[in-house]
Amino acid sequence: MAAALLANTLYSLGFVLEKRALTSLPEVSIRQPARLLRLVLGSPLWIGGSLALAAGFAAQLVVYRTLPIAAAQGIFVSGLVLLVLLSARLLGEETSGRERYALGAILLALLMVVLSLREGSDTVGQDAPYQLILLVCVPSLAAGVWLYTSAERRTRNRHRRPTTGVEYGVAVGLLYGVSSLAIKGVAGHLTSHGVGGALLDLLSSPYPYLLLFTGAFGLVMSQAALQRCRASLIVPVCTTVTSLFTAVLGTLSFGEALPDEPLRLALRVAGTALAVAVLLTMPKHDSAPQPSPPAKELASP
Repeated sequence: MAAALLANTLYSLGFVLEKRALTSLPEVSIRQPARLLRLVLGSPLWIGGSLALAAGFAAQLVVYRTLPIAAAQGIFVSGLVLLVLLSARLLGEETSGRERYALGAILLALLMVVLSLREGSDTVGQDAPYQLILLVCVPSLAAGVWLYTSAERRTRNRHRRPTTGVEYGVAVGLLYGVSSLAIKGVAGHLTSHGVGGALLDLLSSPYPYLLLFTGAFGLVMSQAALQRCRASLIVPVCTTVTSLFTAVLGTLSFGEALPDEPLRLALRVAGTALAVAVLLTMPKHDSAPQPSPPAKELASP
């Protein structure tokens, strides 16, 4: 629980710092990944945000070694409360009354998931058949990249509707869902005896290569999306897709059983379902005023 809450805090802080850094940079695009990396790596604020995300990744490894996937996702969703608060405080992104009610429902969902946990009685899967992992992950990665590029093409249309961020969030969420399964797999291999044996075993699995792919593409795609949309809108959508993907497909892939007791099972399922349902019904159109273009953009011909 402590590691999960720490991961929530670090991830929320990391996203907000990166968003704040991106608002002062020229427009970035996935069509120019080298330029994007050069711009963000020149921003100390962005580097601080990326370090916070890296630390959240380390905390997530601890979580996946001690909690079932479905329970972990229910707790991770609670981090959106902190994200929205930080977005309002540090980015000036106002939340509507509907969004505030949604945050209260997410807190209730978190309480339900926490009450469903019982130390020592839940199954924590350590590995999954590699063929099954690839069957789940490869089509998901292809779908995420295709959806993102489709959204990018629509943004270049002068007569397009205002970008809401939902398509970007779904696309990046699919990549992060695959990354989450890969993190779960890496955490399972870290339980092997001996550093050398664990490392060789890990390198023979698909998990580090899935992490490299999702890390590289997720970095470029998420930064471009964050610059175009409100963090308090796109991150909840992304987190919803990631949580649903990981909780459903991860639980099945790693063979983790749900609680046997009816009450705990009802709390686990209802809490996770409530969190996902609330996020899916959040406003999909961004009515908040868009920030003015960065100074560097105004100065360009």
